[in-house]
Amino acid sequence: MALQLSGIHHLTAITADAPGNKRFYTDTLGLRLVKKTVNQDDTSAYHLFYADGQASPGTDITFFDWPAAPERRGTHSISRTGLRVAGETALNFWHERLSAGGYAKTDVALLDGRASFDAEDPEGQRLRFIDDSGTGEAHAWSGSPVPAEHQIRGLGPITISVPELGPTEAVLTQVMNMRRERSYASPDGAGEVHVFTMGEGGPAAELHVAVQPGLPIARQGAGGVHHVAFRTPDLEGMNAWSRRLAENRVPSSGEVERYYFRSLYFREPGGNLFEIATDGPGFAVDEPLETLGERLALPPFLEAQRARIEANLKPLA
Repeated sequence: MALQLSGIHHLTAITADAPGNKRFYTDTLGLRLVKKTVNQDDTSAYHLFYADGQASPGTDITFFDWPAAPERRGTHSISRTGLRVAGETALNFWHERLSAGGYAKTDVALLDGRASFDAEDPEGQRLRFIDDSGTGEAHAWSGSPVPAEHQIRGLGPITISVPELGPTEAVLTQVMNMRRERSYASPDGAGEVHVFTMGEGGPAAELHVAVQPGLPIARQGAGGVHHVAFRTPDLEGMNAWSRRLAENRVPSSGEVERYYFRSLYFREPGGNLFEIATDGPGFAVDEPLETLGERLALPPFLEAQRARIEANLKPLA
């Protein structure tokens, strides 16, 4: 059987307002802050991870806290993050909740055969709430302000924008072993969207590629996405993906130890940063599951610098 990714692992975006970001993603969206740590390549910046009650792979939307100007939207970008909920009642709950705050941007409608609506966070991060019909596992968080039956179940699909399909499709299908399944018209009228699936498929394992040559080139910033990560189960899978990229002459970072998972980074031809990440060991490796995210967590290779790192971070409040 061909080497397979099993779905979306996490998505990392950019905020210029870490306290406001925490309020929105925990108080409004009801996600759990499962890891409060720092960007391992820039320890002056928080790296905040929000997820489900069990900090499950595939549910993490994460943020680097950088004092960046707002994103300039365009192509060559990861343009929309899908958030899955179970059923029409849950979707309507979210539309009403987010409309009250001015965050919902469209009405509920069918898109690619699924009921959904678009929303934005206070910095313009583009989100899409999608009815996934309750398929697959979900782990509610007892501390969420959102009722368990309406809580966000995880990520997916993720949409990227590229000016041409061919080079990106070649990497997705010939290197990453994704399957091209169908297409649909972009709801904003700016091009066609092609759906690529991984593993067992379904919204948690889909990458949607919007072909939008008429858009300007995006400039990354606050309210934009930095990279998207895909799941491989373990170190054996990571080693296999590292070899596969090398065999196909795809330049990469090589394997990077992030302590909570191991990572491998590369850019697809449309310029978007991809990561492959292991499912484990997970966020409970250095603090109890019950108290995840309550203190600043640092991997062992940064622990000696704790006093300096903490002194340079702003309170999250």
